[in-house]
Amino acid sequence: MIVIYHNPACGTSRNTLAMIEASGEIPQVIHYLETPPSRERLLALLAMMQLPPRALLRQKGTPYDELQLDDPTLSDDQLIDAMMAHPLLINRPIVSTPKGTRLCRPSEQVLALLDHPVAQFTKEDGETVYYPPT
Repeated sequence: MIVIYHNPACGTSRNTLAMIEASGEIPQVIHYLETPPSRERLLALLAMMQLPPRALLRQKGTPYDELQLDDPTLSDDQLIDAMMAHPLLINRPIVSTPKGTRLCRPSEQVLALLDHPVAQFTKEDGETVYYPPT
């Protein structure tokens, strides 16, 4: 099963979902701002991606600055607490497939997670990506 933690307002997330669908897959789409992952699920996703919480924090368009999350003395638990309180801080899209889990930024990173990735895809902005990369 393919799962995407998706924000339909995000172009990268929309492109990622479209690449999955263009590859013939029907993912489970989780609108994570409406249905945020539990703390346990977020910790599991971080472990699967082998990322520290700070690497998953989104700065643009979030309360990152007002919460002073750039403070290097904040613990991983404090960063997770902030993401739980403000799911917008969780960078997206996160995609999980039997081949692995990753933060798909840029969106074409999803192609390596798919069984039959589309060979060519044109993003919303007109950029064409190829898989495997040329």
